[in-house]
Amino acid sequence: MSRSVTRTAGVLLALGALAYTAWLLEVLVVTGLDPVRTYVSELAAADQPLGGLFRATDLAAGLLVLAGALTGLAAGRETRRRGLGDLAPGHQARPRGPGTEPGPRAPSWAGAPSSAALRSSAARPSWARRPGPRRRPWLLTGWAALAVFGAATAVDSRLPLSCAPTADPACAARETAGLVPATHTAHAVSSGLAMTGALVALVALTVAARRYGRWPALARTGPVLVVLELAATAWTLAAVAAFEAGRGIWSLGAGQRLQVLLVAVWLAVLAVSLLREER
Repeated sequence: MSRSVTRTAGVLLALGALAYTAWLLEVLVVTGLDPVRTYVSELAAADQPLGGLFRATDLAAGLLVLAGALTGLAAGRETRRRGLGDLAPGHQARPRGPGTEPGPRAPSWAGAPSSAALRSSAARPSWARRPGPRRRPWLLTGWAALAVFGAATAVDSRLPLSCAPTADPACAARETAGLVPATHTAHAVSSGLAMTGALVALVALTVAARRYGRWPALARTGPVLVVLELAATAWTLAAVAAFEAGRGIWSLGAGQRLQVLLVAVWLAVLAVSLLREER
């Protein structure tokens, strides 16, 4: 990525991560909702006093992440076209397919790489070795999934719940009887799509960071965040199933808040990695 494009993507994702944690304001303001029991999205329900604020921050978060992901995706394609991939010491880029140019050849007087250089390359961790220009499917998949996450989050903000089912028994009864607006179903679909996009992006871009020698901060911390995110997602899904089956809450709100917070932390790490890369 060029410096300006990298900086742009990093700033957009950092702002998106910040907006995606706006629900933490519930620590400072009175919402009337129990954070251990209620969905995060219930803060933005149509009947909540601060619903408009949280819908606006969700919209901003989604659009910022979408813009950052599209910027990263476009920059990645430009880099591949120009064949500017960094090389590990002692290696040259080779054409990998149509439209991919090889890297510069070492001059004849340079000779073969020294044994010390080869040992240094071999000693580097796998995530720190950068291959030559070629197609990088993990990057493409990760940026595309992140764009889906951003777009679905923005759409989700325009499809608020009409009431808070985990906090209002009457709302829960209407939802069970199918007497709530269609936005409840649409909201569930868009929320599921957003989280699926986030999970795919977390995994794909973390793998890309390690496999392609990009973004050391993400390469180091990404795997831990991915494992924690999968655990939080499992907790949330189990709690949702229990609630819908009438078997209690299972600290649904706490599990989902952890899930959302970890996505925001991962976005912040990715943003920092992009901003550091351009130096």
